[in-house]
Amino acid sequence: MIMTYNPKIANDALLIFMGPNPDQQKVESRGNITRISDAETGFTTGINIFHISDLIDLGDQRGMVTLTPDQLAKVNQAIMAAGFQDEVTNSESGLVIGEVQEMADHPDSDHLHVTQTAVGDGRVLQIVSGSPNMRTGIKVVVATPGAMMPSGNLIWDGQLRGVPSAGMIVSGRELQLPEAPNRPGALVLPDDFGSVGEPFDFKKAQNLYRDGQIDLNY
Repeated sequence: MIMTYNPKIANDALLIFMGPNPDQQKVESRGNITRISDAETGFTTGINIFHISDLIDLGDQRGMVTLTPDQLAKVNQAIMAAGFQDEVTNSESGLVIGEVQEMADHPDSDHLHVTQTAVGDGRVLQIVSGSPNMRTGIKVVVATPGAMMPSGNLIWDGQLRGVPSAGMIVSGRELQLPEAPNRPGALVLPDDFGSVGEPFDFKKAQNLYRDGQIDLNY
């Protein structure tokens, strides 16, 4: 679940993403609250709360936002008062340190790889990657399903050429790190950067390329 706020783009609305946009969607608006759901399954994929400043003060937060417990309570009360049964919770960014445990060639591609990548808490995700520097044993940054990238793009489960892929192994360029090369290639983290499953630390990563800590020979 990702919550975003950007008044320049979406006026004074809190946008809550709970899943990818369905092919057939149902939109219900009650007062300042709009619920988007899958027309076939009824699963809620998003909630938009308009004139959010009348309900809570988000201050200078922009992009992905985290609500205080009091703000969460007010938002959930407003959703229930509108007659919807959905509950909003805070989520981490979804960008975590992972480790590639296994890798196999994609059955229908000469450049894609099918990886089994550990992301912490005993979870291993199957992720299809086209990174030319992909190999087993490396630490990488994984955008788990539901993660928001610095560009604002949301990452969900999907398929690449018929093979399921749960999230994405990302590059320094996609993370918008200083001096990251403008070419494909996973960000292979130094072994001591952090432990598998830890949230990716953008502040700590700012000098990875500047200090020559990343191998670009691939």
